[in-house]
Amino acid sequence: MGSFSAWHWIIVLVVILIVFGAGKLPKVMGDVAQGVKNFKKGMAEDDTQPEKPAPLAEAPKPDPQPERRQS
Repeated sequence: MGSFSAWHWIIVLVVILIVFGAGKLPKVMGDVAQGVKNFKKGMAEDDTQPEKPAPLAEAPKPDPQPERRQS
């Protein structure tokens, strides 16, 4: 259960090549890189936009109490 050796990584790479094929691998890695790039861009845009305060909700008004009649 220790760390992975070089043989583990070689086997993982061979399995990836078999699954995706040598022709599709550059396209898949390009798509992954584009996704990471868009994620970082979105995170940077999120930091630059000032936060708008949430509108305050009005407190619910209590139901009017019925008048008590004295008898």
